[in-house]
Amino acid sequence: MLQTLTERLFDDGDRSDLDPFAVFEEWFALAKDVEPNDPHAMALATVDEDGLPDVRMVLLNARDERGFCFFTNFESAKGRQLQANPKAAMVMHWKSLRRQVRMRGPVEPVSPAEADAYFATRHKNSRIASASSKQSRPVASRAVMLDEVAALAAMIGEGEAPRPEHWSGYRIVPTSIEFWKDGEFRLHDRVRFTRQGAGWASARLYP
Repeated sequence: MLQTLTERLFDDGDRSDLDPFAVFEEWFALAKDVEPNDPHAMALATVDEDGLPDVRMVLLNARDERGFCFFTNFESAKGRQLQANPKAAMVMHWKSLRRQVRMRGPVEPVSPAEADAYFATRHKNSRIASASSKQSRPVASRAVMLDEVAALAAMIGEGEAPRPEHWSGYRIVPTSIEFWKDGEFRLHDRVRFTRQGAGWASARLYP
């Protein structure tokens, strides 16, 4: 019987041809079946101008062989931090599976076409909210925020809500990807892939 990618990942055999992106897809497919809400939620860590880490939950909205993408207001705290220091780390934890995936590496902006394509998939009300939000900045009250959203919605009317220039996406281009699976008595399984040229090296880690 053929082994699953996860079985190959943790059996300590030859992993030289094992693609961490393919392993991620196997895990993500399982998560979509069992997680009750937002299997694509991830914690994203950046650093500010003083080198102080900052972390928040965002959504993994796109991915391919280049990396893992999330979308945001570039004028937000994380947007400004990533423009100043374009590196990030992320972790996805699927409690129902008792598994997690960690990644880190440089980030790059997605193309305008990619940002437009994702923005168009959002509900019109969400697009209006994104366009009106001065993300991460103080607001006097919720009422003020809702009034601004209503004003923009009235101005747009039945028309489309275009993507504002300050709203786009970032792609994390991972230099390392670690897979963690819960084990009895804290003897967890951990395998980390590290990018080497066009390929990957892998190693089992102590829990």
